[in-house]
Amino acid sequence: MRKEEIIDIIAERLENYSRRDIYKIINEFFEVIKELLSKDVVIELRGFGTFLIKQRKSKKARNPKTGEKVIVEDKKVPYFKPGTIMKKIVKTGKYFKLSRQKQVKGNQ
Repeated sequence: MRKEEIIDIIAERLENYSRRDIYKIINEFFEVIKELLSKDVVIELRGFGTFLIKQRKSKKARNPKTGEKVIVEDKKVPYFKPGTIMKKIVKTGKYFKLSRQKQVKGNQ
């Protein structure tokens, strides 16, 4: 599924917002995620998952075309760790929406 298709789905659900506004919000959301990850910030979205950067150590590898041995340097890679609810939805194949939000401590 492409980003455009996701925007179409959201536009159908949120009739009070224009497709253009939704497009801007989605794009800005992705820009914020990229910006924070570039600064090595962990982004935790409760009920969805966590975006973070993992450090991969250097390793010995082999070029499959030539068979030549090479060293792959250390590198940082983006990583997504799904949350418990996301894992349950994927495992069961059944989508469910939380009917009410948990209250934040201190805001009761």
